[in-house]
Amino acid sequence: MNQNDGDGDGGGAVARSSAGRRDRARHPFDAVLTDLDGVIRFYDMADLTELERAAGLPGGATAAIAFAPETDLPLMLGRIGRTEWIESIAAGLTREHGLTPAHGRELGDALADSKFRADQTVVGLLRRARTHIPVSIVTNATPWLDEDLALLGLDRVVDDVVSSAVLGVVKPDPRIYETAAARVGADITRCLFVDDREENVAAAVALGMTGLRYREPDDLRSALGTLLD
Repeated sequence: MNQNDGDGDGGGAVARSSAGRRDRARHPFDAVLTDLDGVIRFYDMADLTELERAAGLPGGATAAIAFAPETDLPLMLGRIGRTEWIESIAAGLTREHGLTPAHGRELGDALADSKFRADQTVVGLLRRARTHIPVSIVTNATPWLDEDLALLGLDRVVDDVVSSAVLGVVKPDPRIYETAAARVGADITRCLFVDDREENVAAAVALGMTGLRYREPDDLRSALGTLLD
């Protein structure tokens, strides 16, 4: 809904526009575009690690197959769903580690069902920034991203979500950054892009964004600067 709809002399709109100009002069960015996993969301793989140990596999063996491009990319592009992804994981575990398909599916299910949490320090920083400018999640994601965000309450923390599985484009393709900036109405050069992967940050910087390679909340706190006032 457009807040400017309705009768009146337009005074409110002028006041908001003036405030917007003041904020633009005061703050370094007009939008924050942030990755999800490795910045906001973190996984607990303890249950999966136990299953891998029981199967005689090294820790991380399932994830190495699940997130290899040939397994992961079709999911991130929205071309396959959870069932097909788990079958691909199982096939990889059978091929590389000699597991039965059923055992491989068990490990694939355990990975897909891994518990996750939101870093509340990061969430708090984004909430504060959002009082001044739009905040958007820009993520290479599964087709069930909306369900995950709702479970974490993140659907109420951001203004927009750009999912690779919906858009059909993954980072670091320039189109996902351009789409994210356009959807929040921000110029590319006035966006802060936050990601834990260097190649994704580099792609944003190449387009003219300010990039932050995320490692810890203090990185984000420093980058946001006056947006936390």
